[in-house]
Amino acid sequence: MRIGNVKIPGNILLAPMSNVTNLPFRLMCKKYGASMTYTEMISSDAVIYENTKTFNRGKSSEAERPFGIQVFGNDPQVISRAAHTIEENYHPDIIDLNCGCPAKLLTKDGFGSALLRSPELIHSIIRELSGTVSAPVTAKIRILEDMEKTLEIARLIEDAGASALTVHGRTRQQQYSGMADMEYAKRIREELSIPVIVNGDIVDEKSAEHALEYTCCDGIMIGRAAMGNPFLFKRISHYLDTGEMLEYDECMQRVKDIREYFRLLEECGLMETINVRAHAQWFTRGIRNGRHIRNRIAEAHDVDEIILQVEKMCGGQ
Repeated sequence: MRIGNVKIPGNILLAPMSNVTNLPFRLMCKKYGASMTYTEMISSDAVIYENTKTFNRGKSSEAERPFGIQVFGNDPQVISRAAHTIEENYHPDIIDLNCGCPAKLLTKDGFGSALLRSPELIHSIIRELSGTVSAPVTAKIRILEDMEKTLEIARLIEDAGASALTVHGRTRQQQYSGMADMEYAKRIREELSIPVIVNGDIVDEKSAEHALEYTCCDGIMIGRAAMGNPFLFKRISHYLDTGEMLEYDECMQRVKDIREYFRLLEECGLMETINVRAHAQWFTRGIRNGRHIRNRIAEAHDVDEIILQVEKMCGGQ
């Protein structure tokens, strides 16, 4: 798959997720088969007003390429200035505009999925961005209840110069409830000539296969299902390549991965920037005795004790 002039070595992408897709996590997803990763979203206002903490979310490494940085805001000039600064400092392969986040923290100020109420503004932002940065510009949207209005937004995004579009098949009002409607991504793929990536409810091998076959999209994007489970990319890529399920010990894989995750956090100097207990608890989801272990993690005093509790999840192996 190509996005603009960037060759993506596959079609399985990691979604940008706030407080989740830090560099260590992205490196693990990349190692396991993610074709492309995205940083946590970055506020364009924060870049302009030099909020270093937020701006530093763009840090990457050569091992991660290709990678994208997602920005949010609602002022074409501010977003473009911020994206130019980001490009000069972090040299992302792709810059993505967030038109999909349903969190009230963003929508109350007209950011994220609130932009869907102003299609012409989205067009102006994409057009301004495309004329400012050298990296291909993409966008990620949610859907509206009205199919035709959603299709019109998709057309405007392409017309403004976007090189790809990701479609999450839920409305802003749904948040993360209900089922993602893949009919929208399918229709948008039929309408546009740029790559279209489908997102929402892609949680395992079969749902990944179904999403690609049903929508005929160019790629899939995985979000919440990968939290605490970067090995999911290995499973899905293996299945799509061979048609066979990958055999592995899930519990022991989670133990191995949390050890590696914490090691990378230390190596990157990011251990103090995350909620260690919350991140550790993600690695226990879907595992036997997971709830019991999560309670133990909540009471742990340090990282070593957290890892010990996760190891107990597999009988101390």
